[in-house]
Amino acid sequence: MTESRFEHDEEALGRLLAALPAPPETWVEAAASLPKTRQDAERIVALAEENEQFRAGLIANLETALREAGYEPNPPLLAEIRARLEGD
Repeated sequence: MTESRFEHDEEALGRLLAALPAPPETWVEAAASLPKTRQDAERIVALAEENEQFRAGLIANLETALREAGYEPNPPLLAEIRARLEGD
């Protein structure tokens, strides 16, 4: 089956998308910060894998360990690191 009853041409889709309200600014900011958050989390977890003392510090007090390592412990970064460390 190659046709869909929901098939639209590009112009119709463009009109539908244009009719949508703009996303909240916080959503746009969060989406824009995702690549950096993931990159920072990757570096931090790699360091934790190489340095047992740093890993122990992350486990004992994640926010303090991040600040001491020069990172701002914002909620998305904290969640990303926790998820990665729990996966180990």
